[in-house]
Amino acid sequence: MACASSAIAAVAFSSPISHKSVGSTKASFLAGKKLRVSKVGAPSGSRSFGTVCVAADPDRPIWFPGSTPPEWLDGSLPGDFGFDPLGLGSDPETLRWNVQAELVHCRWAMLGAAGIFIPEFLTKIGILNTPSWYTAGEQEYFTDKTTLFIIELIFIGWAEGRRWADIIKPGCVNTDPIFPNNKLTGTDVGYPGGLWFDPLGWGSGSPAKLKELRTKEIKNGRLAMLAVMGAWFQAIYTGTGPIDNLFAHLADPGHATIFAAFKG
Repeated sequence: MACASSAIAAVAFSSPISHKSVGSTKASFLAGKKLRVSKVGAPSGSRSFGTVCVAADPDRPIWFPGSTPPEWLDGSLPGDFGFDPLGLGSDPETLRWNVQAELVHCRWAMLGAAGIFIPEFLTKIGILNTPSWYTAGEQEYFTDKTTLFIIELIFIGWAEGRRWADIIKPGCVNTDPIFPNNKLTGTDVGYPGGLWFDPLGWGSGSPAKLKELRTKEIKNGRLAMLAVMGAWFQAIYTGTGPIDNLFAHLADPGHATIFAAFKG
């Protein structure tokens, strides 16, 4: 189950005063205003959204040195480097959804990147014999593609439905619907914990440590999204996969470059 980052409470579930502050101030990312740090709280009687929201550091890393981040990005979110030039997160509910969407896309991209690079590399060195990821959909499988699509739609729809329910009402899907004795141990939306989602128990550390780990996840996920996009462009322009392109470049670095793909 993939869900949203718990740290979204820094804006999405702040107090009414904080909501007013965020909604009324739409600071430009190049503005010279001083960054203001607001205290936030989680709604009572529900799963905690703010357990890893540490105090914003006025000297925190910013995407562009010398710039002032918008007020709704106060540094409490994992992976927050103050980048929102279009003000997409100025509305608390929109920011809440964007954080959720990025977390899920990061996780899917990391799985996708591993599914692209690892099989291709193992095939390249002779351990596996798998088709290119770009042409894998053209292969014949145990059933037709329409049936496969319907099966995937059912399973993904079920998982996404439970994820959405947890976003709407945090904690409502913590108990296994088939085996009620199996329960998730996480307290934050997007980080369910338990044996399946946190087998090493990393989610039980201090708030600062949790934010560090979640920031690493977001950063690796963003890199994976760029990597998958790069592999897609490589397949279109070169007709080969990223590993083949890498080996070709290592064999002839002077000629096998990105510019060769655009030659007539």
